[in-house]
Amino acid sequence: MSGYDVIEGSGAPIKAWTRGVPIEDAALKQLKNVASLPFIHKHVAVMPDVHWGMGATVGSVIPTVGAIIPAAVGVDIGCGMMAVRTSIRAEHLPDDLSAIRSAIEAAVPHGRTDNGGRNDKGAWAAEPPASAVTRWADLKTGYDAVVEKHPKAAHPRGFGHLGTLGTGNHFIELCLDEAGDVWVMLHSGSRGVGNRFGTYFIERAKHEMRRWHINLPDQDLAYFPEGTDGFVDYVRAVSWAQKYARANREVMMDSVLGVLKAFWPDLKTTQEAVNCHHNYVSKEKHFGKDVFLTRKGAVSAKDGELGIIPGSMGAKSFIVRGKGNADSFCTCSHGAGRAMSRTEAKRRFTIEDHVRATEGVECRKDAEVIDETPMAYKDIDAVIAAQTYLIEVVHTLRQVVCVKG
Repeated sequence: MSGYDVIEGSGAPIKAWTRGVPIEDAALKQLKNVASLPFIHKHVAVMPDVHWGMGATVGSVIPTVGAIIPAAVGVDIGCGMMAVRTSIRAEHLPDDLSAIRSAIEAAVPHGRTDNGGRNDKGAWAAEPPASAVTRWADLKTGYDAVVEKHPKAAHPRGFGHLGTLGTGNHFIELCLDEAGDVWVMLHSGSRGVGNRFGTYFIERAKHEMRRWHINLPDQDLAYFPEGTDGFVDYVRAVSWAQKYARANREVMMDSVLGVLKAFWPDLKTTQEAVNCHHNYVSKEKHFGKDVFLTRKGAVSAKDGELGIIPGSMGAKSFIVRGKGNADSFCTCSHGAGRAMSRTEAKRRFTIEDHVRATEGVECRKDAEVIDETPMAYKDIDAVIAAQTYLIEVVHTLRQVVCVKG
């Protein structure tokens, strides 16, 4: 058995690992639009957390030959997860975890005001920590090379956002695994600078489509043909943003572990650590051909490779090991996947609903996070069950502290 179903369309085949998990009509339409493009290699793969996204569905894997679609990668370039197991155990935790949450919130800028400008509370107010300074020194030359040619892609807080969380579904969590070990897990990407790069090149791709009178089923599927200046410049920019996103998670992890060491001076971390993108493009070989593989809300799951599939606030999360399934392009889901829009979640659920759903988790329980409440997401157990041909579960994590922007 394959574990997937084939979705019929007029273009390349669509293979979906979605048994037991619903797909909304808008996402189905987007999948068929992507599959109709002439440069799709073999088929489009669909993960069980699939849902509507800008241009292409979140939870899809898009192999292309001779072109890249910037909006399929998205504007949170390199967004992903990092998790580290620590020497702290459940019995070491205090009954009241509010002081730990407050200390993490003080150590890592989160949220956003002033549209990322001078007074942005989600950026470092003063000099970023030493770990950010060191990593920015490695990143600055690549950033300068991109914005020298494309000054409109520049962002004023590239350095100031390094090691910060952001908003939306980005989070920092303390979790317990099945053995009672405490993990630090966090989710973020390339912040304002990645967003600026993504937005800028999406618009340039649309301009190129208009210039060459190329009609598309969705203008957000605008692409750069390989060999063009736009293609070369986008690959350089997206590669840089993916490096920035990884470094961003590493700086945040340094900050959170520093907080925990203030509570537990003898804290150590194990070698079991994961740092994986889930919004990115990479050059890989599949079915005998070199392709540009875009994982939009999807995680690499090569044979033996560790990945992270988080649930929502108050739900379980999983450390998984890939099975290297060729039909999925060696990929698994990146989370539970939204079951409804943020607007619908805020309309449907109350603060009381959210408080009940996050019982036992030290986290925000106010109206501003209703759109992130567990009920706004698909059932994580069903999502995991739908991809047993893609991954095996290594650890099951339960959140006890959750920091949101």
